[in-house]
Amino acid sequence: MNTTATPNRVEHQLTDKGYVPVYTTAVVEQPWSSYSTSDHEVWATLFARQQQVLVGRASDEFLRQQRAMGMTPDRIPKFDDLNAVLRKATGWELIGVEGLLPELTFFDHLANRRFPVTWWIRKPEQLDYLSEPDLFHDLFGHVPLLMNPVFADYMEAYGRGGVKAHGIGPEALVNLTRLYWYTVEFGLIKQDDGLRIYGSGIVSSKGESIHCLESAAPNRIGFDLERIMRTRYRIDTYQKTYFVIDSYEQLMEATRPDFTPIYARLGQEDSFAAGDVQAKDVVFNKGTGEGWLNDGDV
Repeated sequence: MNTTATPNRVEHQLTDKGYVPVYTTAVVEQPWSSYSTSDHEVWATLFARQQQVLVGRASDEFLRQQRAMGMTPDRIPKFDDLNAVLRKATGWELIGVEGLLPELTFFDHLANRRFPVTWWIRKPEQLDYLSEPDLFHDLFGHVPLLMNPVFADYMEAYGRGGVKAHGIGPEALVNLTRLYWYTVEFGLIKQDDGLRIYGSGIVSSKGESIHCLESAAPNRIGFDLERIMRTRYRIDTYQKTYFVIDSYEQLMEATRPDFTPIYARLGQEDSFAAGDVQAKDVVFNKGTGEGWLNDGDV
């Protein structure tokens, strides 16, 4: 694993066709002393805002583990400080990266209990939306649940599965990417006191934290592995459908089977539109579809 001493800020490029992803494989040291006052202020603003929004909305385990990590709003955390806590809890560690990673590189890191964290943070004018993961999304959204032993095992298993799927072919990767999207990024969990958020794409977004639980527009459907693997999703708007797990143990159990025959079976099936509700679904809420766009499912 090569480490570069002078990190770059690798961002998506804006073209006449929209944002085009730019990939990088470099592993970098966090240039903590180079963060500006503005960088720390962006972290503080986002952290304080989300802490307030997530009360009664985020899963109890997410909030508990975030406190256990010792993240605070006063400054951008140091990866080394967090790693001391994280390694002791579950054997995971954070590594600095410059931006979006190629799939196989990302899978390999997860399979070896390394979680890539983008070293740079969004600009003040990007507080409410960024088209790619930055330091706030990665640290605030993803890292706390890596303190949970079961979820930590799920992430490692996902990485191993990703390496395998990469060798099988592009259709297998599509199926597996949907699983990550609808669990790690945009998952909900059922608690005794109601539905709560654990997906990092939601917990790091003020608007979607409210929308996913309180809007009548989206579907909220019980977790089903193959159903999720067949379901397209949105990258440009709030999700049309959120899937609800019963527990983190349910996620871990879902990764135990060999996915190879599942990929083969799904290769013979059509995908579902992001807003579809199927007859066999366990439906917590059938969405009204208000505000949905008719195209753009991925």
